[in-house]
Amino acid sequence: MTLWVLGLNHQTAPVELRERASFGGDALPQALASLRDTPQVAEAVLLSTCNRTELYAVAESGDALAQWLESHAGTLHGYLYQHADADAVRHLFRVATGLDSMVLGEPQILGQVKDAWALARDHGLLGQRLDRLFQQTFSVAKRARTDTRVGANPVSVASTAVRLAQNSFARLEDSTVLLVGAGETIELAARHLSEGRVRRLLIANRTLAHAQELASRHGGVALPLSELDRHLGEADVVFSATAAREPVITRAHVAAALKTRKHKPMLLFDLAVPRDIEAGVGELADAFLYTVDDLERAVEDNRRSRREAAAEAEAIIELQVARFVETLQASVHQAPLRQLRAYGEATRVEMLEKARQQLAHGKSPEEVLELLAHGLTNRLLHPPTAALRAAALSGDTELTRAAERLFPAKPGYQHPAVRTDVARNDDADPAP
Repeated sequence: MTLWVLGLNHQTAPVELRERASFGGDALPQALASLRDTPQVAEAVLLSTCNRTELYAVAESGDALAQWLESHAGTLHGYLYQHADADAVRHLFRVATGLDSMVLGEPQILGQVKDAWALARDHGLLGQRLDRLFQQTFSVAKRARTDTRVGANPVSVASTAVRLAQNSFARLEDSTVLLVGAGETIELAARHLSEGRVRRLLIANRTLAHAQELASRHGGVALPLSELDRHLGEADVVFSATAAREPVITRAHVAAALKTRKHKPMLLFDLAVPRDIEAGVGELADAFLYTVDDLERAVEDNRRSRREAAAEAEAIIELQVARFVETLQASVHQAPLRQLRAYGEATRVEMLEKARQQLAHGKSPEEVLELLAHGLTNRLLHPPTAALRAAALSGDTELTRAAERLFPAKPGYQHPAVRTDVARNDDADPAP
């Protein structure tokens, strides 16, 4: 089976397709259970964020992964990328380091990769190859961020959105800001807003206790999500990032809020995928809606400033990709050696147990030693003897030459004549 990565991200697919392929909340464990039951997939990790959905897998083919993803998200032809082996390793290293992110070098993605790995492990989807790959990924990402400035003064999508708000008609020190959700993105937005001395901060979340924790840290007021309609009209700026599968803020909600505001403009940032705010909100005269795709243009300046550091990080990644692939190849080449040693060890245990039984039944130690040596030799030499005889009959000289390298003649050793009947008995001794 081959190591694959298959997915789509902010560079290859628009937000309406990314939200279709997104796995959040209860959908993620269900998807992992489905992957575990897919015969063509031996190992898998599913990474799903607002900007990407990716499958890292040890599988029979990339087509099997594409079929699985499209069975959940619908047709994605033309929007998916697919990498195998070394290219798959390189892609994961770049993703975890932040080199493939909308905001170059952003730090949140490494935590998301770790969460995806942990969830796959908990669902029994991790095997030796993927586990080793992800452990190496964490080490590479840490080194790249430590040895270069790719992670210096990181700028997240949330901070970019706050900066846009600061530069808009809504001055933060004179504004009421409503945050919807209580996850990492909203936490980052709350931190930047409090640093920007926002006048009033409202935090609405389905679980009120989470909103209260966030509000206590950043000087805000917590609200249950059920009261969102009542307070939406108070907000000059809205940031929303929940894990909801359907919009939590509709066009009707915003139209009603604008009416209570007497059409005072409202700025809305939808930082979620799937989207939290209906696209039709952007059609309202006094509502200014930005999605994560709109922020792509806003972060281009940040991306340019980090190109030099990114080049250094890419060099580190290339070196680590080569080393990891060498490790994988060495592991594959060592498989026959492990198999040979396992066969020898199993034979030793079996023959030793037989010798103990013979001693227990009264046979003399000298006789038991003779039987043990003879039996162990027969058992160990039977498979190569049979293979060499078959090779001689078929004209396979390559195996014969390999045997001469594996079993060189001992200097001064005279091989005793072997009787035909004894050879037949030895050869007939079944391998364990």
